[in-house]
Amino acid sequence: MIERMNGEQITFNTRREAFEAVDKQKRYKQILGILNHPMTAKEIAVEMYKRGYTDNDDRNNAAPRLTEMAQQGTVDTIGKTRCSYTGKTVTVYQRRA
Repeated sequence: MIERMNGEQITFNTRREAFEAVDKQKRYKQILGILNHPMTAKEIAVEMYKRGYTDNDDRNNAAPRLTEMAQQGTVDTIGKTRCSYTGKTVTVYQRRA
């Protein structure tokens, strides 16, 4: 067992609980339904919120699933762009053909 500092175990546990609470298959379908053209994680998250899939437009509602989907070969990373929300350089995703 890894020895953790005070508070680290709580953070580790809450992160794991949140990860396990997500219905990944449902989220994958929602993302694929939105991803009809190249988009960033934040753009997808905003659309998920607009459609009522999530209770906020935080990019973390989409980003972890996009990473998994890229690893599974469902989506591709096709480049970078400047995020219109944050001004930072971010990844652009598209559905795999």
